[in-house]
Amino acid sequence: MKKQRHIRTRLTFTLIGLTCGILLAVMLAFNLAVRGYIRSRVSTQLGEVTQSVSDDRREGSHGQKGDKRFDDRPDRVTGAEYSAAVLTEDGSLKKVLYGNEATANELACYVRDNDLSAGTESKVVSLDSGTYTISIQQDPVEAGSRLLIYADVSSITAFSQRVNLILLIVIGAAILISVLLSRRFARSFAQPVQTLSDFASDIGGGKLEPRELTFRDAEFQKLADSMNGMVQELNDAKQKQETFFQNVSHELRTPLTSIRGNAEGIVYGVIEPQKAGQVILSESDKLTGMVEDILYLSRMGRGKPEGSIEPIDLREVLSLCVSEQHTEAEKKGLTFSFDFDEAPVMLAIREQDAQRLFGNLISNAVRYARKEIRLICRSSEEGAVVRVADDGPGVAEEDLPHVFERFYKGKDGKHGIGLAIAQSVAEAYQGNLTVRNENGAVFEVVFQI
Repeated sequence: MKKQRHIRTRLTFTLIGLTCGILLAVMLAFNLAVRGYIRSRVSTQLGEVTQSVSDDRREGSHGQKGDKRFDDRPDRVTGAEYSAAVLTEDGSLKKVLYGNEATANELACYVRDNDLSAGTESKVVSLDSGTYTISIQQDPVEAGSRLLIYADVSSITAFSQRVNLILLIVIGAAILISVLLSRRFARSFAQPVQTLSDFASDIGGGKLEPRELTFRDAEFQKLADSMNGMVQELNDAKQKQETFFQNVSHELRTPLTSIRGNAEGIVYGVIEPQKAGQVILSESDKLTGMVEDILYLSRMGRGKPEGSIEPIDLREVLSLCVSEQHTEAEKKGLTFSFDFDEAPVMLAIREQDAQRLFGNLISNAVRYARKEIRLICRSSEEGAVVRVADDGPGVAEEDLPHVFERFYKGKDGKHGIGLAIAQSVAEAYQGNLTVRNENGAVFEVVFQI
C-alpha cells in the first residue's frame, strides 16, 4: 500500500521541484552558452592570432606592436588579451614574444606536465593566475620549438561564476517562496476538502441535513451541490422507504387479521369450519400474491433483468394476457377490441416480465372498464408502442401524479403494487410508461427498438 501524504506536502515538493528544475536548467543552459561562446568567439580570435604570429616569425618581424597583422589589444567583445611564447621541445619556456613572462612560464609548466603536443587548439586551462585558452603549433622558424598562443578569459569565467552565484541565490529564494506559496495554496485546497469530507462523514452517519456551502473553486462548489442533491435524494428515499414499510404492514395486517379471526372461530367453534377454511384459503392466496408481487418488485428495482432475454412478439404476449383475464372480464360483461400490426412487433424482453407488465395493465383496465377494453400494438418511428385503454371513469386528476407509486391506491384500487411493477418492468427495458385520460384511462408504453 502506498504511503499517503497530505496535499500540503505534495504541493510543496511539487512547487520546489518545478522551481529548482527550471532554474537549474537555466543555469546549465547559461554555462553551456558561455562555454560555447568561448569556443566560438575566443577560439576564432585565437586562430587568427596564431596565424599572424606564425607569419611574423617567418618574416622575422616578431609581431612588433603596431604590426598590421597582429594587435595585442584585448578583444572588445570578450575582453580576452592575446599573448605568445616559444617553448622548447620538452615544453620549457624558451622566450616570450608578447605578454607576461610569469604567465607564460606557468602555462609552459602546464604544457610540460600534461605533455601537450603541437596541434592542440582552443584548450581551456585553469591556473592560479587565471583561466586561459591556449593553442600550440610548431614554430615555423626554430625547428623542434613550439609556438604557444594563449588568451586570458578570466573575465568571462568570472562573469559566469557571478551569474551562477546569483542563480543559486535565486534558487534559494525560490525554494523559500515555494514553501510559503505551497502552504497557502495547500490550505486553500485542503480546507474545502476537509469540509466536504466532514459533510460526507455526516451523511454516512445518517445525518441527512443539507449544508449551505460556498467555495471559490467551481469544482468544489459543484461537488458540494451534488452532495446536497444526494442528501435530498436520500431523504426522499428514506421517506419512501418508511411509507413503503407502513403500507406493507397495513396491507399484510388485513389478510393476517382475517386468517387469525377465522382460525380462532374454528378453535372456539363459533364459525363453521368449512366456511372459515374457504376464507382462510382466499386470504392466504391474497397474501401469497402480495408477497410475490413485493419480491418481484424488489428484483426489478435492481435495474437489470435476470435470466435470458430473447426477442418475442408483443402481440402474442398481449393475447395471452387477455385470455388470462377473460373469465373476470366475462363476469363484468366486458369485450376486448384489438388493433395490432399485421407484422410481428418484436422486442427483446423476458416473456415473464412482459406478462407481468401487460397483465397488470389489462387487469387494471378490467377493474375500471364499463363495456370495452381497447388494445393497440404497433411498430412506429418511436419504437414498439402498446396501449391499453378502457372506457371507464378515468384516473382522478389528483391521482395522476401518484399512479405508479408503490402502495398508492386510488378509488377501488387493490393493494397498489400492480402499476408500480408495470413501471419497473418498463424502465428495466428502457421503456417509457405513461397514463392519460381520453374517454377513460389510457396506459401507453413505448420501447425503443
